[in-house]
Amino acid sequence: MQISILRSAFLLTFLIASLSGCGTDDNPDDNVAPALTCPEAIPQATRLCTTEVSTAIRSCYTETNAPCAADDAAIASALSALEQTVQTSCNDEDAGALTVNALVGRLQTSCESESVSLASRTFGGPQGAVWAESSSGRSCLEQAHTRAAALVEDSLLGRQECLAGETCDAAALGDEEATMTTAAVAFVEGACRSLRDLIALDPPSYIARAMHQVDCITATTYADTAPLDISCGPTNADPSLPRGEYAQVVLDEETYGTRCGDGSPFAFQIRLAPEGEPLDRILIGMEGGGVCVFENDCANRPADLFEALSDEAYDTGIMSNDPAISPFANWTKVFLPYCNQDVFIGGGATTEFDSITVHRFGAINVRAAIRYARDVLWALLDEAGGDGYRPDQITAMLGGFSAGAFGTIYNYHWVVDDLQWPRTTGFPDAGLALDSGDPLLSVRSLGNLLIAGGPPLGWASLEYLPPYCFAGDCAVGPELLAATAPRLKAVPEQQLLILSNQNDGVQVGTTFFESTPAWINAMRQSYCDTRDLNGVNYYLTPLSEDVHVISIQEALYSGSVAGTVMSDWLSGAISDPDQVESKVEEGSLVTDIAGVEAFPCEL
Repeated sequence: MQISILRSAFLLTFLIASLSGCGTDDNPDDNVAPALTCPEAIPQATRLCTTEVSTAIRSCYTETNAPCAADDAAIASALSALEQTVQTSCNDEDAGALTVNALVGRLQTSCESESVSLASRTFGGPQGAVWAESSSGRSCLEQAHTRAAALVEDSLLGRQECLAGETCDAAALGDEEATMTTAAVAFVEGACRSLRDLIALDPPSYIARAMHQVDCITATTYADTAPLDISCGPTNADPSLPRGEYAQVVLDEETYGTRCGDGSPFAFQIRLAPEGEPLDRILIGMEGGGVCVFENDCANRPADLFEALSDEAYDTGIMSNDPAISPFANWTKVFLPYCNQDVFIGGGATTEFDSITVHRFGAINVRAAIRYARDVLWALLDEAGGDGYRPDQITAMLGGFSAGAFGTIYNYHWVVDDLQWPRTTGFPDAGLALDSGDPLLSVRSLGNLLIAGGPPLGWASLEYLPPYCFAGDCAVGPELLAATAPRLKAVPEQQLLILSNQNDGVQVGTTFFESTPAWINAMRQSYCDTRDLNGVNYYLTPLSEDVHVISIQEALYSGSVAGTVMSDWLSGAISDPDQVESKVEEGSLVTDIAGVEAFPCEL
């Protein structure tokens, strides 16, 4: 608390000096605060803006019990003040490869996006679902947010002072930040004992994520962050990767916390857009490969399902590099291998059976790989000039196939809220995550066991699910869709496109349905129940044959449902997202498969 008070005192002194001056009457100019240089103005203006926007957002919740309106005056004032400061202090020569206008846009985006991200983590998504539903927990959430926002401000001020000096003692600054972090954790633990129950994060994790945001703000505001060792930004990646061909990136476990199921390093593939193509369109594909929960199942899986070093990227259908096949052929691509048998939601637990040990790190692997890809794009886009790296200008397709489809719906919120890529479309293919209703073996019952539980079976997944939906019920696809829909369409591309064939024996088995007709009928009911959700649309092929995964099968990718070719439907959802509509046909399943019933709603 003492450090926070010192920081606040420094800020107050600066503001008083800025407003009233501290000179004498001998020289009228002494009464005017000296103009800031551009390197001084950028971090200071960004820090003040972030603090003011965070305060404004919290005030909206405490005063109106709702998120701020899009035209909130306090937020607009903070962004305007940032712009005025930077425009006054900087010129195009100061901005490197960017113009001053581009620099202002970047800093305003950082200020608002980082503030919204912290609030979303605290109050239950940008829609404030937890705040709205838990009146008894509001004081807890308010105090946690207040303390986290203060930590962000104090940490940014400490870095500002350090980097502005002739020398910056990174070790001493690190010790100071560790002390502040420990104090913040202790405060939140005392003031908000129910934090984990409210938003699925315990105080150490909650504060750690706020400190990662400090790293990202630092990377945004300084052209050179040396000697600081920060976890976000272009210094963390290799921008010399080739254009137009895949390169494998092996992530260091000590740095990223990543690990495959057999204990080997996690690796992924990245293919930067070919020369002449925009880098800031990115297609992320999450590999499939089933799931194992219990010992016999895991022990009988092929060994290559537990490692990623030998995996090759898919190159068919939507993942094809041929523009004649896929409209996404020349996008930047990231292929995420599946090596933990945990549908990409493992949070670092280790399952130790008698005959096999399985490390469940799927969510950690996914997020580390995407952060690495972000930092590569950050470096390259900054080097190219223009607007540089702007997270709000990234157009992303986050999808997965089979197990990767589960991973898509479980990790989508993180890409939009924490990575701050609002223009992200999710396309889970063949992973509807339907619940069979069995009290012992079903998505719902296993969700309750695996999400929150620890060893021997739990996957430590709780804190990787959305803060507005993390109970076992949220493992069920339709439940998670319903909880996610209110926060979709903040921008037109923010949407979920659900893909599947209507007869899928793999989904029947992996979700523990007693029969194919039972699964098909549940799928049809789920479609009718969720098709009108905000930002949710379906493309369901009506083949009576048993087909698993459709978007990487070129015959289906170029085929049509309800008169619309799948590849056209997907590309249209990006180019004109407000016009996308579900494409579903009855087909002949009712006559071809005994026990299948017609859709219970009009198509």
